[in-house]
Amino acid sequence: MFRRIFIEHPESVDESYFEHMAFALKFAGLLTLAAGAALIHAFIPAACEKTASKIIGKLYARTHNRGK
Repeated sequence: MFRRIFIEHPESVDESYFEHMAFALKFAGLLTLAAGAALIHAFIPAACEKTASKIIGKLYARTHNRGK
């Protein structure tokens, strides 16, 4: 059970538990920035026009082929 919860998925993307944790925390931070940019854009349409979509695009590029 421990292995399934904490080890199998990180190994499936060739990472240790702590490498995977660092990747996921950075990913979460960038998603938070994207959400903030989108929130600002909601109130001030001329601000952050492409910021959120650029961040999401970079995150997708980093993750779409992981573990294959």
